[in-house]
Amino acid sequence: MQSIDRYMENNCNEQAMTPIANLDIAELEDRLSVILPDSYKYLLSNYGLLHTPNVMTKTCDLSVELSQVQDFLSLEDVYSLSKLYEMSGMPKGHIVFASDCKGNMFCFKLSDCEIEHTDVPVWFYEHEFHIVKKVSDSFCAWIGDFNKD
Repeated sequence: MQSIDRYMENNCNEQAMTPIANLDIAELEDRLSVILPDSYKYLLSNYGLLHTPNVMTKTCDLSVELSQVQDFLSLEDVYSLSKLYEMSGMPKGHIVFASDCKGNMFCFKLSDCEIEHTDVPVWFYEHEFHIVKKVSDSFCAWIGDFNKD
């Protein structure tokens, strides 16, 4: 979870953060019939939802190809948008958790969330092409990619 803590220290010091109660996270898991990865729950329960409009600048500074996360979704949006995006063409079996500035979504595979995991891969749904591609082997690594100097 060090990559999450480091990301927060480097990028979110000026944001007023509101951690999300574990009970609320458990309720979302029940609604989705999944077990979300511990790393994602750590972020939510320790820091809350992120809005990262400066990620594009960070991405350009890094000179690497990173999809630009802008907002982490509220728990209600995780539930409703996962269903809505699937109805509008996203391949079945994904849980969206964050968006970019173009309406694309970062997600976890439902199959990765059937049993408890510390961490799972992150996938990126490109709504224009209706494709989902793997962008990181783990949530922590994905966050960690934004930490590289």
